[in-house]
Amino acid sequence: MEQGVLDGERQKALILITKKLFFFTFISLLVIFLFMTFYVIGPSNSRTFLVVIVFAAGLMGGFVSIQQRLPGAAVHELRELSQSWTSILLIPLNGGIFAVILHIIFVSGILKGTLFPEYRELKFSEDMENIVRFKKFLLDTFPLGGADISKLVFWSFAAGFSERLVPQIIRKTSDSNPDPGRPGNEPAAVPRIGD
Repeated sequence: MEQGVLDGERQKALILITKKLFFFTFISLLVIFLFMTFYVIGPSNSRTFLVVIVFAAGLMGGFVSIQQRLPGAAVHELRELSQSWTSILLIPLNGGIFAVILHIIFVSGILKGTLFPEYRELKFSEDMENIVRFKKFLLDTFPLGGADISKLVFWSFAAGFSERLVPQIIRKTSDSNPDPGRPGNEPAAVPRIGD
């Protein structure tokens, strides 16, 4: 009898968590879609904020990750998750943030190789103000071609799905160059993955 009660409680918690996740993801994607439609891709503007697409892919990766982990969670964990919006939303939001950080790592050239997207190089004039440079960076940074866009979306999803991926990349990168500001420490070469 006790097992039946636990199973019923588990099922109710899973349903509630899934509804909350679906609602949050739907609202997030709707806001992103409306932003892209009215402010970015509107009739007077043919540009796109790639960062928004990257964040959305990371958000979806986080959503799928938490959905995959729920069936193996203990009843008390499910009970806590079902009673807290913060605990549920943290994983998808972290996924979006990690995806943006990974995008910055790709754009900066810290991580290169055939498995990763390549970007066209931006040119800034010397008399350009910093805010204009930043705006140009946000609007004009884009992968070279269709395959590179696909790689970026894949890695953005992976960054959200595997919450350890981006922290491991950051850790390995910082370990290869412990203190670049100290005299005698030249920047270490980051290995090219996928060549």
